[in-house]
Amino acid sequence: MPTHHTDATAPTLPLLVTMGDASGIGPEIIAKAVAAGELADALVVGDPGVLRRAVAACGLTLPVAVLEHPADLAGCPPGVLAVCAPPGLDADLATLPFGAIDARAGAAAARCIEQAVAWARAGAGRAIVTAPIHKEALASAGVPYPGHTEMLQALAAGPGAPVPPVRMMLANDELRVVLVTIHLSLRRAIDALSLQGIVDTLAITHAAGLRFGLAAPRIAVAGLNPHAGEGGLFGSEEIELIAPAIAQARAAGIAASGPFAPDTVFMRARDAAGKPGEFDFVVAMTHDHGLIPVKYLGVEQGVNVTLGLPFVRTSPDHGTAFDIAGRGVADPASLVAAARMARRLAP
Repeated sequence: MPTHHTDATAPTLPLLVTMGDASGIGPEIIAKAVAAGELADALVVGDPGVLRRAVAACGLTLPVAVLEHPADLAGCPPGVLAVCAPPGLDADLATLPFGAIDARAGAAAARCIEQAVAWARAGAGRAIVTAPIHKEALASAGVPYPGHTEMLQALAAGPGAPVPPVRMMLANDELRVVLVTIHLSLRRAIDALSLQGIVDTLAITHAAGLRFGLAAPRIAVAGLNPHAGEGGLFGSEEIELIAPAIAQARAAGIAASGPFAPDTVFMRARDAAGKPGEFDFVVAMTHDHGLIPVKYLGVEQGVNVTLGLPFVRTSPDHGTAFDIAGRGVADPASLVAAARMARRLAP
């Protein structure tokens, strides 16, 4: 193996794009994005056979170049799909059926994420863009994380180190939403809400806004209950947790306001043509409260961003789409948007 020396400040560091679940549409949208010239600065962390199969499924003529390290991308000719396989991948990934949950695909997806994080932490990659994984495939492989966000959080900390507080943001050109709780049942999510958790979310969101170039990010906080609790008539979380967290954040110089009724605040924040949004971000208490409004506007341009990591990570706003995997019809628009967002946020 050659020895590679990387400069973490070099502008030519590649995006590290993980292939996702081998049985889903991740490899196909990667192949389409590369063929469209949207990932010229990217190294795919994945299985070369799976990527070749995706190229064929999409009816593309696209050479696949197998590299050993991200630094090798600098010597790669243009117009190729550059891929590096981490050790430990199953040898038969390219023969797995499309659209089926398989532990081997889950294990491979996790291994690619681990390798991408290792390279990002070593300064060998500019940012990480993750193609969709399947949570059941991860679980069947014994991976102890419910999704990307939790796995990346643990990997970012390193062995024995405390995990950094992270939050999930879903964004498109019209709306940015940050979640206090993520992959929990609704009952558990409500129980998991805490004053400190909401304060941390507001601080992380404020820091993200500064990274977006906003001098004083305007953060609207959605309530949990109907009509934001209606003064305690429909629930006390707004009074006991959310309003005190907003007050604490404002005392620290964060432009947070609310709690607002969750059924109207997203309309107020939406930055539509001819109607500028009143807020730069909305913080929502639970997963579906926050993500339904963004996804309703269209998943094609939606991007998932993990805030609070020591590296930039983005992903498309959709899943593995097992129902269309292998047919070559998947739309790469959200992956392209995720790559563009990663370039914007990466130092």
